[in-house]
Amino acid sequence: MNKHLKDYLGNFEEILCAFFLVFMVGLVIVNVLLRFLFSYSITWAEEVSTICFVWLVFVGASAVYKHKMDLGIDVLVLKLPPATQRYVRLLVSLILLLINGYIFYMSIVFTSIAWAKPTAVLGVSSGVFNTALIVGFGLISFHTLGFIRDDIRAIAARGA
Repeated sequence: MNKHLKDYLGNFEEILCAFFLVFMVGLVIVNVLLRFLFSYSITWAEEVSTICFVWLVFVGASAVYKHKMDLGIDVLVLKLPPATQRYVRLLVSLILLLINGYIFYMSIVFTSIAWAKPTAVLGVSSGVFNTALIVGFGLISFHTLGFIRDDIRAIAARGA
């Protein structure tokens, strides 16, 4: 695989979040300046900024999870023997896969129901908002599968 394509795919969430953040902030700044200087407002700016924010939050959650930068309380786990810690981490990953997989499924159901509802200003499908749930929780579930694979390999490599 091409190195650039591999780098792009490896940082997909971060690139997507950067795009949404830059676009959202730029749009808000332009709209504020237009309001202040010319008493004019872009009517769709708030709705598009909200769409960008929703996508930023859910795809950003996946990026944070991918790098294991999310919050976790592991005080009790760290007191366990290393072999037991590996099994606990595997169990936690399996539980997270079930939870995130269920939310992924429910977000598909929710999006399919909301698809026919138009947004207030642009009149586009509300699915534009809700698809961020599918992408975010889909990516989190995908990364959880990778963590489970790594946990199983760690257990197998240590023979415990």
